[in-house]
Amino acid sequence: MAAKETQLYTKIAKKLKDQTTLPLLEPLLAMGFPAHMAQKALAATGRRTVEEASEWLHFHYNDPSLDDPIPQEYALYLCPTGPLLEKLQDFWRESKRQCGKNRAHETFPHVTLCDFFTCEDQKVEYLYEALKRTGDKILSSFPSTIPLNLHSSISYLGFFISDSSADVIREFAMSFATEASILADCIVKPCTKQLHLTLAHKFCPHHQKTLEQLAKSIDQLHNCQWTAALYSRDMRFVHYQTLRALFQYKPQNMDELMITAGDYIFVDRTQQAEASEGWVIGISHRTGCRGFVPENYTERANESDTWVKHRTYTFSLAIALDSKDREHDTTMNHKLQHSLMTAKTSKIQTWQGLTHRRSLLVVRHGERVDQIFGKSWLQQCSTIDGKYYRPDMNFPSSLPERKNGLKNFENDPPLSSCGIFQSRLTGEALLDSGIKINYMYCSPALRCIQTAKYILEELKQEKSLKIRVEPGLFEWTKWEIGDTIPALMSLAELSRAKYNVDVDYRSEFPLSSLKTSESYDDYVKRCSMTVKQIVAACQGGVISIISHGSALDSCTRPLLNLPPRDISDFAQLVRKIPSLGMCFCEEIEENKWQLNNPPVKTLTHGSNSAFNWRNWIQDC
Repeated sequence: MAAKETQLYTKIAKKLKDQTTLPLLEPLLAMGFPAHMAQKALAATGRRTVEEASEWLHFHYNDPSLDDPIPQEYALYLCPTGPLLEKLQDFWRESKRQCGKNRAHETFPHVTLCDFFTCEDQKVEYLYEALKRTGDKILSSFPSTIPLNLHSSISYLGFFISDSSADVIREFAMSFATEASILADCIVKPCTKQLHLTLAHKFCPHHQKTLEQLAKSIDQLHNCQWTAALYSRDMRFVHYQTLRALFQYKPQNMDELMITAGDYIFVDRTQQAEASEGWVIGISHRTGCRGFVPENYTERANESDTWVKHRTYTFSLAIALDSKDREHDTTMNHKLQHSLMTAKTSKIQTWQGLTHRRSLLVVRHGERVDQIFGKSWLQQCSTIDGKYYRPDMNFPSSLPERKNGLKNFENDPPLSSCGIFQSRLTGEALLDSGIKINYMYCSPALRCIQTAKYILEELKQEKSLKIRVEPGLFEWTKWEIGDTIPALMSLAELSRAKYNVDVDYRSEFPLSSLKTSESYDDYVKRCSMTVKQIVAACQGGVISIISHGSALDSCTRPLLNLPPRDISDFAQLVRKIPSLGMCFCEEIEENKWQLNNPPVKTLTHGSNSAFNWRNWIQDC
């Protein structure tokens, strides 16, 4: 850099540093917050509003690191917007569903322009000025379109930016690094190597072909405005695992952490020696406090979920064509708005695109009445003359008619009211996901047939798709009560009760062939034979099996070419499977299957004990 140019930059920098940021800082100081805390809060919230910074300080009142002079880390990314971003996000979702999560899912679609660097809290405003100045300088030469070339290797898939466009983008990155170092006293390292937009990274080698096919469907001809975006993260938790709270938890002990649904928790997996099984020691992103958290109240979150978006500069094509109307975008971040209809249409298109190959969705039935009211449930809802009545709202409002009256329900219990609700809720979620079930197979147990019925009703397929009752999918008979197979409803009884069963379907494993107290090996062989026959009979599309908790393991492992699980491990696993728990297998090649994420997440809920109002009335 020439001496005169250096002097000019220094003069401008001094002028900027002499200016104050009173519009945001002064109100916080007036509230009584120390200057260093106010600056920390502004940096942690993207310097958007006084209200956000004030709220951050309120929640971090007990944060032991509040006085620590640890700055945020910042990075500059080039991010696509508009239709191209939507296509990339579709790829993110579908690649995760088909091939599982890889490192690319930890962030969002972007091209890295500058690696993470630190900036003192009181100098963050100068980074914004550096971004504005650099954008204005490069705007006229920024390419109208950026060609993206697909590159694939055994552990990486992404788009490379061609040299002509890449040169301009590198110039922008280097210019920002220079501006930031002068204005904000930051050491910024611009990316000078091959510029790329990562699609997948560190995935299983056998997923490469599937990921390539998905990537080739991304239409790059869509209009796209590229935006340079400045992000920050808390550098203390770079190597921590990020969890998201699913439910609220109120501490029962002093060393436990208060969390609300949506909170993010930072967890260092190398420092969990003090935690009991089922618990983790974490630090709340919302409050900065540390404590024990029940792990089953959380789920894995992405690395970038806790990042803060600060300022952006959009390289608008329309603006670039008319130099008289050039404007820079330094407004605060707003997430891309999608209508619900657009999101739902995208999901439907995704699932419809899979109907040419086979998928298997195995679902456990909903909550059953004896699960809640015990073995004597039938006595609780029977009158002296043997008629059914509803003693509790969680009993179903009515029972279907069957041979021998109520007696045969004893070992073939129906769903509870909550079980019916669970089934409907699952069907509603499946409908929203866009999935269409092409084949419905079901255990002959009433609770399974009811679950299938209510799922199909919410899917709007109850009239068009018949339930194939498959005895080979029945529960491991060793776990059934009594020395005989339960008296199950016949197809004729089910039809009279308005269950849309396929009366013409004939299984190769009839009900009469079920053995009482069958061995584990016999049960595993039965399930393996049954699921292979089902799959062979279905030409394509989504095959649904509604069965028992054990089926999630015994009906998927044969397709995955996995040996039967050890019997003790099997028993432990099945106990943990909730009502409407599900597994999803997909055929990636002919007769080659893999386990993927189900189309919807499992319903989780808490217990509710019986309530008697008399216990709340004191004797006079």
